[in-house]
Amino acid sequence: MALPKVNTPTYELAVPSTDKKLKYRPFLVKEEKILMIAMEGKEQSGIINAVKEIVKSCTFEKFDISKAPIFDVEYIFLNIRAKSVGEVSTVNLRCLDDNKTFVPTEIDLTKVEVEMNKEHTNKVELTEEMGMIMTYPTLDSFNEYEGTVVNASNMIDIIASCIEQIYDKKGEDVYEAKDSTKQELIDFVEQLNSKQFQDVQKFFDTMPKLTHTVKIENPKTKKESEIVLTGLNDFF
Repeated sequence: MALPKVNTPTYELAVPSTDKKLKYRPFLVKEEKILMIAMEGKEQSGIINAVKEIVKSCTFEKFDISKAPIFDVEYIFLNIRAKSVGEVSTVNLRCLDDNKTFVPTEIDLTKVEVEMNKEHTNKVELTEEMGMIMTYPTLDSFNEYEGTVVNASNMIDIIASCIEQIYDKKGEDVYEAKDSTKQELIDFVEQLNSKQFQDVQKFFDTMPKLTHTVKIENPKTKKESEIVLTGLNDFF
């Protein structure tokens, strides 16, 4: 006789970028094993692939992770993790006053939200005649350039990968990024002047992000620090 199946509860959340409702379930032992193996290996690509596989399975394959902004994926995974192994995560945070003392701190994952900046826009005006329409980086784009943050080593590549469209108002021309090669987009970014490049960077600086602020006290100095956690890695 076949063994009985264990019922798994189903929950619902609102996807940050669209506000659409999405059903999900906790991850199972077999899926948690995939994540643990990836984390033990400490390879960025392995961890990202594990997160992708878990989010895909736990949303019943109804969420298109290949096109989703990274902050959507992080938020969904955080909620899956909270319902799977507990809503509280303990992390060691460094005190800012001496920059060396670590304090174990409990984070209520149910209170972590995606912060939306009112000044954020996906339209970057380069000149009076020319501008760009940007799209958000995905897990795959970060995985390709080794990291989950925009830094000096991967900045130009990630910016190029996030261009959706370049438009010329004077000539009324529109250039779709999908019709250009990766190198052509990189060359376009590299020809920008410092002011234009800063305007493009602002898109990334102000884009929605998983964030949570906590206060900790240094047990040695009794001084209080306010720590801002951003991105999935900060919560585990």
